[in-house]
Amino acid sequence: MSYKLAISSMSLGRCFAGHALNHRLDMAQKYGYKGIELFHEDLAFLAEHLSAEDSACGPSAAAQKAAARQIYAMCHDRGLQIICLQPFLHYEGLVDREEHESRLEKLELWVELARVLETDLIQMPANFLSPEFVADDIDLIVADLRKAADFGLAQSPPIRFAYESLCWSTRVDTWEACWDVVKRVDRPNFGMCLDTFNIAGRIYADPTSRTGRLPGAEQAVRESIRRLVAEVDVSKVFYVQVVDAERLQDPLVEGHPFYNPDQPARMSWSRNCRLFYGERDHGAYLPVKDIALALFLGLGYEGWVSLELFNRRMADGGAEVPEELARRGAVSWSKLMRDIKPQGAAAYTTTATRFAASL
Repeated sequence: MSYKLAISSMSLGRCFAGHALNHRLDMAQKYGYKGIELFHEDLAFLAEHLSAEDSACGPSAAAQKAAARQIYAMCHDRGLQIICLQPFLHYEGLVDREEHESRLEKLELWVELARVLETDLIQMPANFLSPEFVADDIDLIVADLRKAADFGLAQSPPIRFAYESLCWSTRVDTWEACWDVVKRVDRPNFGMCLDTFNIAGRIYADPTSRTGRLPGAEQAVRESIRRLVAEVDVSKVFYVQVVDAERLQDPLVEGHPFYNPDQPARMSWSRNCRLFYGERDHGAYLPVKDIALALFLGLGYEGWVSLELFNRRMADGGAEVPEELARRGAVSWSKLMRDIKPQGAAAYTTTATRFAASL
């Protein structure tokens, strides 16, 4: 198996915590990462400091392109590849079609930014606006995404899009639904990002439950990974994210410190409680190993693997935070590779068959 390890720029600490991007990139380089997922939030934060304009609409296109050039140079100097720009939010299926056209115009700038960053990949999470804003119409969702894909195909070189189902997305919240959309869009530059957290977070975990699990969670995961291996065309998996999460001591309901009435519980949980793989001392409990086996051994995925962490620790100040997170991520990846111990298809089949008993 051949993998290139990346980490998201946000995983090394949020920009508003005062962690300079160059320091975060230094830590990525120090701990052996080969690339980063660049969050547009980081780019916009830098662009605001480069722009003389004071705009309520955010930094200008010129300032964003200048920021992209600086970020590319910083990454290039450290031998880091920018594997994608993300997340292009709330695009498909909008009930407000004027707003949809506005998002399509915004996509044109993102394509220009991708060129400056020398990446050909933009990640698009499935829309997670409230249901009243997102049409329950798969044909509209597909048509919108096909329009973006066709725009990307018209570029030279073409831009690819990695669509990702979040475990709290409004209409497309499972890998099965994501895969169905990818097949319907039917464009060579439109694929998917598969994330161990979002797969397990939807069918295994329930942060509002005292058990932290859905009823029948083990069976659901076992059946899901078998379908994934049988159905998904690995060439349509543009990259993979590997991350775990914390089992909460108390249900994430009203009164919990992480409760936010404006967010689905899984979103609040995601923003505060993701962990790197196997961090049992921090409360990690998702079946990441079994999903990773399905992706890497069963499906045969090779390519970029990113560690996309969101955790309350990221908001803490102090120069030690980015280094701690970079080190923890690298340790988790080494642990995962040791735990998987790939020995061929037979090893995958045995592990999948015994999944429920192994928990």
